[in-house]
Amino acid sequence: MHPIAHIETCFPTKFGIPRQAGIVNTPGRIVFEPPYRVAEAVRGLEGFDYIWLLWQFSEAVRTDWSPTVRPPRLGGNERMGVFATRSPFRPNPIGLSSVKLISVEQDSQLGPLLYISGADLMDGTPIYDIKPYLPYTDSHPEARSGFATRPADQLLQVDCHSALLDKLPDNLRQPLLDLLAHDPRPQYQHDPSRIYGMAFAGCDIHFRVNGNILLVTEIELAP
Repeated sequence: MHPIAHIETCFPTKFGIPRQAGIVNTPGRIVFEPPYRVAEAVRGLEGFDYIWLLWQFSEAVRTDWSPTVRPPRLGGNERMGVFATRSPFRPNPIGLSSVKLISVEQDSQLGPLLYISGADLMDGTPIYDIKPYLPYTDSHPEARSGFATRPADQLLQVDCHSALLDKLPDNLRQPLLDLLAHDPRPQYQHDPSRIYGMAFAGCDIHFRVNGNILLVTEIELAP
């Protein structure tokens, strides 16, 4: 198989990426590789609100594999079968995400471009395929969810001075706040004195967490 495209997102590293697609309205742009920059290949796609992305966990490629993994949902302390999780450490490093399709645009140099929201992919991630999301068959709200049935953890209260937020473009301020509210830390780290750093949209975001309060201490332009 060959990648047909790659995605451009706000996440240059793995740390801080939303744990699932659609949790945060993080923007993204899908750029097709040269052989696939064909307008006819996306004809009709603008009629769909959501699309499926099949992509590669490009930072988790390995030659071996384990039949069990430690899902973050369980605090990283309990093992589950790899095929009962969405862990990136799999026999084949393939990811699957449902994202909102904002628009399909044509560029004279890059061909068709897909603008999406809700990305949980690192910048530059290779994409193997794109398929339309069909609610009449892809949505099963009554389905069981195994060990992930409990509600998501309580959101953190984010304290960020407006002068710091002003360093980001308008359209990225709320996505950053939403992302931080979901607590990007590994779930086994709870040191209230530790300063964490996260790369986001060309900036280094520094924060610490005490109880349910996340305090942004600095936003710096990345070198």
